[in-house]
Amino acid sequence: MALARNKSSENDLGINGRVYAFDSTTIDLCLGVFWWATFRKAKAGIKLHTLFDVTTQIPAFVHFSEADVHDVNVMDYLIYEPSAYYVFDRGYVDFNRLYTITTQQAFFVARAKSNLKFNRIYSRKIDKLTGVKADQTGKLSRFYTSKEYLDKFRRIKFHDIENDSTFEFLTNNFGLKALQVALLYKQRWQVELFFKWIKQHLKVKSFW
Repeated sequence: MALARNKSSENDLGINGRVYAFDSTTIDLCLGVFWWATFRKAKAGIKLHTLFDVTTQIPAFVHFSEADVHDVNVMDYLIYEPSAYYVFDRGYVDFNRLYTITTQQAFFVARAKSNLKFNRIYSRKIDKLTGVKADQTGKLSRFYTSKEYLDKFRRIKFHDIENDSTFEFLTNNFGLKALQVALLYKQRWQVELFFKWIKQHLKVKSFW
């Protein structure tokens, strides 16, 4: 994987630094054979956790776990590169772990959970024609979660006209435009396409 990734190091997103998308997919297994792969009462399974290098279209890190392991726990195995961007879905929003990314001088882009308690400090000017509805800087307002992430971060509200959907993104990067942050999150779909390719082309079940 390291050899293949070195063949390409540029992205077409207009930003400096590598872009990674992190997610997992579940692979069902036979409970009678893989009793250790805890999942459900009548089914076994494993999770394939993948850090996907969007720039090279090649995985940079792969980790297997039992299927009942929560995705966010595998963030502890990642080694964050300074100035790189890490894109997560909202299942990975754990502010202790996101703060680790900040302390490693890397950047995150994550979809916000609906129960986020955010104290806005100030707002940036936006161009609503781009789909950006808000670009705010602030801190966590709940007492305990505010101890988990000590610094300020951005909350960006974006309306996807194509799918008629509205999203809220969180990031610790203050240099990118709000639209660039939204486009970065869109790159998370690359790891989903990778999982789809695996399941279509690698006969995992019959192989096992």
